Amino acid sequence: MTDISQNSITIEAPIADVQALVFDLPGYPSWSTGIKSVEVLESDDQSRPTKVKSAIDAGVMKDRVTLDYDWSKAPLELSFTLDDADLLTEMTGAYILKDNGDDTTTVTSQLTVALSMPVPAMMRTKTERATIDLALNQMKQKLEG
Repeated sequence: MTDISQNSITIEAPIADVQALVFDLPGYPSWSTGIKSVEVLESDDQSRPTKVKSAIDAGVMKDRVTLDYDWSKAPLELSFTLDDADLLTEMTGAYILKDNGDDTTTVTSQLTVALSMPVPAMMRTKTERATIDLALNQMKQKLEG
């Protein structure tokens, strides 16, 4: 079992705005440079995507992944696990949202990946953290303008 990389950021936006952005999986390529395309393969009875195929390009981490999304803790958390990929053998993560009560929202992103080829743990962790930081900063930029 690998360690989870995580980081948090406070966004000057109400939680409803942050939820709208985080929960709009097909819209990710419009604000996240690491996600090149998104195709919803399956949805639940509330039309929320549950299986999504994405092309990701986060620097050294490039792959086509199919992720299973878990909405059981929504609206405060959206998590995902890897269903299929070309190179990755594990990809789990979550966005956890906290309403700060002052029209700001703290977003925590968690990510763990493993590749089909050996990669030093330090390099893997550095890539995870860089991916998290980029996504959180781009989310903040999109919501704060």
